[in-house]
Amino acid sequence: MRMKPVDIKAVALYLTVAFLAAGALGAVQPATGIPAQVIQLTQFGPAIGVGLAALLWPSRVRELLAGSGPGGSGRGALLLATAPAVIALSVGAHTALTGDARFTRPDAPFALIAVAQLVGACGEEIGWRCFLQPLLRPRFGPLTTSVLVGVVWGAWHVQIFAKHPLYAAAFVTMAVSMSVVLGWALEGTRAVRLPLAGGFHALINLGLLLFLDEESGAVLPMALFGASCLVAAVLWTWASTGRVRSAAPARARTAGRCSPYRAVAGRPGRWSG
Repeated sequence: MRMKPVDIKAVALYLTVAFLAAGALGAVQPATGIPAQVIQLTQFGPAIGVGLAALLWPSRVRELLAGSGPGGSGRGALLLATAPAVIALSVGAHTALTGDARFTRPDAPFALIAVAQLVGACGEEIGWRCFLQPLLRPRFGPLTTSVLVGVVWGAWHVQIFAKHPLYAAAFVTMAVSMSVVLGWALEGTRAVRLPLAGGFHALINLGLLLFLDEESGAVLPMALFGASCLVAAVLWTWASTGRVRSAAPARARTAGRCSPYRAVAGRPGRWSG
């Protein structure tokens, strides 16, 4: 399916604004006195991109944010459970390799950090999973779209490219893998996409803050975290593609039973209302 011209323009505008706004917000954060441990203002770059797109194409953006699936929460509980599982796998591997079961006590009250992290995560996810993902999904399908969004999402964290190349590679692997998990989990959901995506994202960020020293630029924690996310993405893809294959025959049988256009003996293809 070809993308509509308005969708191509929306993608270009969104990505341009998301990158530029994030850079500007990151530059002004030190002047605000807001600790980066609590929230990073760059997270609101994608939300600004969506907001500007909504000013230009309000009906199209409303349609994208509302979703086009059958509704429901999909596999939201499993998605939220995946976040601590990935953190636990990463921490367990790190402890086994280094003997260091670290825990970082936050400087700010944890409740404040948790709420702020959820708000910031939603500021990102309204752009990546609630706007860009459904915009590209009809053209590329769920898996390819998730990979594409993940690559762009990883590159949007431009600061990672100033660190060790292995760190940057592991970070992009993590971003793509998390995008695949989110893409499969949110397939077919509608109004609850933002709280689910934001909740998953916030849980991941909190786990990294408390148990993994990935912000320091150390390669090993990020490599282990990226590998753990990749395992989760493979499992989600395996389960989801199998689910799609098993559902296809059932849908075909249902369509055959429900169709008013069915063959009549001796006269195939005749309408039999």
